[in-house]
Amino acid sequence: MRRKPSDAERKIWYVLRDRRLEGFKFRRQVPIGGYIADFVCEEASLIVELDGDQHADPLAVEYDQVRTLVLQERRYRVIRFSSREAVKYSQAVARTILRVLKQGH
Repeated sequence: MRRKPSDAERKIWYVLRDRRLEGFKFRRQVPIGGYIADFVCEEASLIVELDGDQHADPLAVEYDQVRTLVLQERRYRVIRFSSREAVKYSQAVARTILRVLKQGH
């Protein structure tokens, strides 16, 4: 993702980077528990994942469920958005992320 982010990743990273979302610090492409999380706010123990169309495949759904459980065992909250949502409704996605961030404080 760092070298060639998707449109969805680019849009959401623009909103999250440089503490633009009410001062919350995010990092992208963070290794956690053998996985790479798309975006992480350590302060709020929040992971934001963007899922492309391939995540609709039944095997991918199962993989994502296991992955989420592993991340939750490490005390992270995980929220997921489809890449389509992120591209089309990036501000609504940002508002949802902010709401979840504030719930953790």
